[in-house]
Amino acid sequence: MTCEHVIGLEPVPPRTVGCEECLKIGSSWVHLRLCLSCGHVGCCDSSPNRHATKHFHRVHHPVIASFQPGERWAWCYVDERELPVPPQAAPLLPD
Repeated sequence: MTCEHVIGLEPVPPRTVGCEECLKIGSSWVHLRLCLSCGHVGCCDSSPNRHATKHFHRVHHPVIASFQPGERWAWCYVDERELPVPPQAAPLLPD
């Protein structure tokens, strides 16, 4: 079962290979997340700056996917639940 926030979702390719904000400020991250609405790459909540979640609160794009090699899961911030990666997003994620 999936959530309504993936219906009609047209994922966008990643804009960067690392966390956009951390790259700008010279910070490090733990894991990366890809916003499936706009291609923003942000760091996870285990990272010092938590840019993926800050991006959600700023622009309200609901679904992210892990941008870590070998991981295949998505998260809906609105429903606060893990989801399977939408098939149309799989080609955008690292192997």
